[in-house]
Order: sequence, then structure tokens, then C-alpha cells
Amino acid sequence: MYILCIVIVISGVGLALFLNRPEFGHLPQGVRKTKIENSPHYWNGKFQNELPTRQITSDGGMLGVMSKFFFGKDKRVKPDKEIPSVKTDLHTLNRREDVAIWFGHSSLFIQLDGIRFLIDPVLSKSASPVKAFNKAFPGSYSYTPEDIPEIDYLIITHDHWDHLDYPTVMKLKPRVGKVICPLGVGAHFEYWKFNPHQIIEMDWYEEENLEDGFHIYALPARHFAGRGLKSNQSLWASFLLKTPSMNIYIGGDGGYDHRFEKIGKKFENIDLAILETGQYNKDWRYIHMLPDEWAIATKDLKAKTLLPVHHSKFALANHAWDEPLEVLYGQKNSLGSRLLHPMIGEKIFLKDETQEFKKWW
Repeated sequence: MYILCIVIVISGVGLALFLNRPEFGHLPQGVRKTKIENSPHYWNGKFQNELPTRQITSDGGMLGVMSKFFFGKDKRVKPDKEIPSVKTDLHTLNRREDVAIWFGHSSLFIQLDGIRFLIDPVLSKSASPVKAFNKAFPGSYSYTPEDIPEIDYLIITHDHWDHLDYPTVMKLKPRVGKVICPLGVGAHFEYWKFNPHQIIEMDWYEEENLEDGFHIYALPARHFAGRGLKSNQSLWASFLLKTPSMNIYIGGDGGYDHRFEKIGKKFENIDLAILETGQYNKDWRYIHMLPDEWAIATKDLKAKTLLPVHHSKFALANHAWDEPLEVLYGQKNSLGSRLLHPMIGEKIFLKDETQEFKKWW
């Protein structure tokens, strides 16, 4: 019994020390906590989705899901060879070029109308506090934080490890102008010694005027958040970015619901929709979209062009790594929108409707 008590104490201390590492961030306090508690989307001690949302829908619960994850994976959940990519020199880009560069998963650089945006950058070789887990596919990490030039706005959709990467943002810190994020996520950045005046925290349905001709709207997503043991203390969001020449919808993570139709009605002429199309499973269908919902969401938004993300870097679900790309390629003619499927690092010319991409996977 004495030895057991010692083991329990040591394990508890070890866990406490592990969770106290800086990459876990910090829970909101003070003014940030007060703003959260006044949000209409926060009650019963945590943020809530607009619709009732079970994270796990299978009868086996989390234990069943974990069992399937470790023992029921598709044999091709990871590629058997290096993913092809293109290395574009972002430091030499002319500011007048209207381009986007996808880095795999949900990480994206956008330069539009002279302003630079960086979305959910994860440029490390894993999406986990333990580097041996959720390792990036070979070929998918050719870009490093040093390859990223000065950024006007860093946009974070939520604080999960595969969207908010501590090593990446810390190396980018000297080159970031402003951080745009949902309520509560700003606490992480402030804890990481970002200037509080750099941080723009937003609740759903709030609008922020960034500069002349540039506006951003925080909108709902159907998901969850959290980096430690206590979940949903920060919000998750999608965003509508309006620039002088384009409207871009940044979907973040989230299951399908009525919000896409509402957003499509509220914001006419969405030129580009960036939607998650990977790491799905019917057991968590309320928090990640399934393949038969991608085209529906795109049509609900009335988006002219679809850029699929959240694939081709991490094996976070049980499907074959290239299944999302194969499904989308098969839907290409029925989407009702133009489909972009660039390689990692390939330039997307945002205003060139004739640009085509090869089937690289």
C-alpha cells in the first residue's frame, strides 16, 4: 500500500508538471474571463454549440472510438511514400500578387490586396504535446516558420493542437502584426508574452474593422476546444474575411448544420470557401463533416470556389490518407463550384479562374 501511494503521488506530480508546460497555454482570467461569462454562447461553465452536439455518437463511447483508432485503421491511413510538394519562396513574393499557399492540413498563407494573412499554422512535425504522436507525413513539413515572411494578421480558428501550434507561433512571434482568434484563445497568446494590444478576440457574430476595406466576421462552427483537461473554456469559430476585392469563408473545424445556409444568405458572393474535408468518422459526425456533406455545405454557402483542407498531413482518423482527395475529385463536376486541389506549397492565384491543378496524390 505504501509503495502504491508513492507511485500515485509521483504520477500525480508528473502529470501536473507535464500539464504546466508552456505549450498548454493558459485558461482565461480577469477581463477575458468576464467577457466569456457574458457571452450568450457560454453557460453551465463552458462554451456551447448552437445545436445540441454529442462529440461521440457510438454506443462504445470514447473507449470504443480509441479501440477503433488503434486497431481498426485503414492500412493506408498514412502514405507509403513521401508526399510531393513545391517550395515557393514567400519572402520574395511581390505584395501585389494575390495568392494563397497551402502547407497541408489547415495551414494556409493568403496574400490579398496587399495584406498578408496566416491561418492555423502548424509547421512542426507533429500535432501533439508529445512529439511521438500525430506525426506529420513525410514530405508534408517542407515549410518551417523561418519560411514565413512578415504577417499582418494571424488567424486562429480554435486552440486544438492541429490548429494552434506553440513552437510555430513562438517562432513567428516577431513577425506577426495582429492575432485574430475566438474568445478565450487570446489567453494562450497573452501567456506566451504576445502584446495584449496585438490580440483581437471575437465572439460569434462580432465584426472587426481591420483597416480600410478589410473586415472580418466571427461566425459559428459546430465543434469543441481545449488543450488540457478542461474542455470548452475557449470558443471555436469560422470566419468571413472581406477584402476590397474578395470574400473568403474560413470554415475551421466542425460538423454540418444549418449555419452554412445562414452564412450563404447573409454574405452574398463568397468567392472562396476553405472547408475541412478530412479526418472524419461517423462516430464523431456532429463535430466533423462527412464526405457526403462537403458538396452540400459548399452549395449552402453558394461559394464560387472550394479549397479543401484538413487533410494530407496528419492521420487523426481511420480513413485512407488520400480518400478525401479521391472523393472530392469524383465530386468535381457535381460540386457546383470550382475545386482547387493544389500540392503543398503550390501557388494558388486567387483571381485566376482558369488555373488548373494536377492530380498529385
